[in-house]
Amino acid sequence: MTCASCAMRIERTLNRMSGVVASVNYATEIASVDYEPGEVVPEQLVETVEATGYSARLPDPARDDTARDAVDASPAGDLRSRLIICSALTVPVVVLAMIPVLQFDFWQWLSLTLAAPVVVWGAWPIHRAALMNARHGAVTMDTLISVGVLAAFIWSLWALFLGGAGDPGMHMPFEWTAPASGEPMIYLEVASGVTTLILLGRYLEARAKARSGAALEALLTLGAKDVEVIRSGKASRIPIGSLVVDDVFVVRPGEKIATDGVIEEGSSAVDTSLLTGESVPVEVGP
Repeated sequence: MTCASCAMRIERTLNRMSGVVASVNYATEIASVDYEPGEVVPEQLVETVEATGYSARLPDPARDDTARDAVDASPAGDLRSRLIICSALTVPVVVLAMIPVLQFDFWQWLSLTLAAPVVVWGAWPIHRAALMNARHGAVTMDTLISVGVLAAFIWSLWALFLGGAGDPGMHMPFEWTAPASGEPMIYLEVASGVTTLILLGRYLEARAKARSGAALEALLTLGAKDVEVIRSGKASRIPIGSLVVDDVFVVRPGEKIATDGVIEEGSSAVDTSLLTGESVPVEVGP
C-alpha cells in the first residue's frame, strides 16, 4: 500500500465478502478481519486481496522477532538505496537546469543520461503500482505521480530528438514563464526532482513506521507471556494466547495481569497507571 486510498480499497473489497467484517490500518499495513468460519477460510481472504492487486499473508505466530524485524526493515532499506542513487543523479540535473551559466555544449544530453535512470528505475515502484491499479480500474496517488513524471520525461524526449532542444549550444534560461520565442524546453529536472522528493517522503514514512512498530513491539513485550489457569479444579500454566472466555486464572503478588476480567476471589492493590494515569496502586476486589 502506498496511500490511504489503497487501504480503503482493500477494506471495501474484503467487506463485500459474505460473512466478513474487515478493517485495514494503513499505518501498520495490517488487516483485522472477523469472518464466519463456515462461509470463508483465511486463504480466501488472501486470494481476494491479491486479486485486488496487492500482496498479503496470514500472520505467523511462530515467526521470531528477528525475522519480523528483517521483513519490516526491508521496505525502508530498498527505499534508502533508491533515494541515495537518485539523489546523486538528480542534483546535477537540477543544477544545470537552474543555473544557465553552467550550461555547456550538449549539457542537455548529460541531463538526459542522468535523469533516465531516475525516471525509469527510481520511479519503477510508482509506475508498477500505477499500472497495477489501472488494470483493476482504480486511480490512486501513484497514478498521479506516474503520469506527471512520464509526461515531463516524454515531452523532454520529444524536445531533444525532434524539437531542436538537442542542438549544440542550446541554453535554457531560468524564467518563471515560458519564453516568447517558442523555443522547446526540457523538463528533465522536473521528472527527476519529483521522483526523488517522492522517494524521500516515502523513505521517511517507512522509517517512522518501522520505529513506531518497534516501540509497539517493545510495549507488547512488557505484558504477561503465560498465565496460571484453573480448569477442572487443576492449576496449570498456559500461554496467554490459549485463554478463552470464562477461564479462571490466578494472579499472584508481583505478577502481571494477563487480560481483562472480573475478580472472583481475593483482593490486592493493582498499578493501573498505564490505563487510568493514577500514580498510586488501586485497591481491587470482588
